[in-house]
Amino acid sequence: MDGNLITSGEYRYVQSSEEGTPLVLLHGLFGALSNFELLFDHFAGKMRVIIPMLPLYDMPLAQTGAKSLSKFVEGFINHMGLDKVHLLGNSLGGHVGLIYTRKHPDRVASLTLTASSGLYENAFGSTFPRREDKEFIRRKVGETFFDPSHATDELVDECFSIVNDRARVLRILAIAKSAIRHNMANDLPEMKQPTCLIWGRNDTITPPDVAEEFDRLFPDANLFWIDNCGHAPMMEHPEQFNSILSDWYKKRGILD
Repeated sequence: MDGNLITSGEYRYVQSSEEGTPLVLLHGLFGALSNFELLFDHFAGKMRVIIPMLPLYDMPLAQTGAKSLSKFVEGFINHMGLDKVHLLGNSLGGHVGLIYTRKHPDRVASLTLTASSGLYENAFGSTFPRREDKEFIRRKVGETFFDPSHATDELVDECFSIVNDRARVLRILAIAKSAIRHNMANDLPEMKQPTCLIWGRNDTITPPDVAEEFDRLFPDANLFWIDNCGHAPMMEHPEQFNSILSDWYKKRGILD
């Protein structure tokens, strides 16, 4: 998907078309466009699917955090001239979407969260991945999934490159700390957008009780489980994920 990146001003993104109901996908802290490839393909003929590249490593360190990423999303949506967007976020991307939605409730038609931070997350366990230890990083990447075979060489190489770049590591830690500080529990009851929660039953980073708490706090939410699934349901079980979301969109009158 990287080969289809569009650059417009300070923004880089991919999109399925220039018309249609906008579905904006927000990736996570170690995420990439490829995380959403099958979801993108599934909805491309039904909605205007757009994935902005979040500037995780490009902001000044003092400004790096979940709130700043939300401001970036605000600027991107304004730049694209979008209104009444359907937001979908995985992990940190869900948290960024939550902050944006809380600030701009009139601009968000629906919200979909999968393995989202915002209440509690166990991003790194008790240790940050050790530099120069590729097998350790392979195990840590594998913990993202129920089936560690999804930790492909490409994913491992990408994470290995990140954790061996001091500037990137500092920004990852700044974002992770800001996300922990920015707990959304008190905000969720005020967020009345239709909300779809899709969660892996075996997620160890944002465990099932996080999903249940989101479901309890949102005024209008539906929670769906995917068995044998970790922290990236749209990657590990893409057909089931896409089916759940399509059916939910149809029941909510978003898709025909």
